[in-house]
Amino acid sequence: MVATAELAQELGISTASVSEMLAKLAARSLVLHDPYKGSRLTLRGSSVAVEMVRRHRLLETYLVKALGFRWDQVHDEADRLEHVISSQLEQRIWEVLQHPEVDPHGDPIPGPDGSVKPSASTILSQCAVGAEVRIARVSDRDEEKLKAIAELGLEPGVWVIIHAEPRWEGPLEVDIDGRIVPVPPGLAREIFVDEEAAITAET
Repeated sequence: MVATAELAQELGISTASVSEMLAKLAARSLVLHDPYKGSRLTLRGSSVAVEMVRRHRLLETYLVKALGFRWDQVHDEADRLEHVISSQLEQRIWEVLQHPEVDPHGDPIPGPDGSVKPSASTILSQCAVGAEVRIARVSDRDEEKLKAIAELGLEPGVWVIIHAEPRWEGPLEVDIDGRIVPVPPGLAREIFVDEEAAITAET
């Protein structure tokens, strides 16, 4: 169960607006809503949510690969389009893109059957000095951060070596093909690497 206040904070809107939205979703049997305990998706709601995620990430991928958008420009466009495209168009986009498994930010694209592969959860800043890791995904919550990360060359698929740990809240230094790149803490926390390849500071 997720508290209404947590949803409001995550979405950046008022608690009253979230409560109104949840009531509408509950009326459509998409969520189970308890004003005191919180809310959770029903099986039908989960299915609809996964389908929306699939459409959104396919659209982001299409906008980047086929139409030349930058990865920091596609989130809002996909938000608008995901509600109006048909299942036939969704299927065609998937076929034209040759069945992509991840979107431009590295987030997994749910399959046609609704299956979702686990996404990387190890943060770049958790990796130990000397670890060689592959960037798997980047948070797409902030367009400005996406621009800055792209300018540093830290996109999914890039391999880096942790060169030096941050000191006094300073940048994390990584080595990209012999080039030392300082990564500010606010960006390092938005970058995730393959868990099987990462050596965390705790090991």
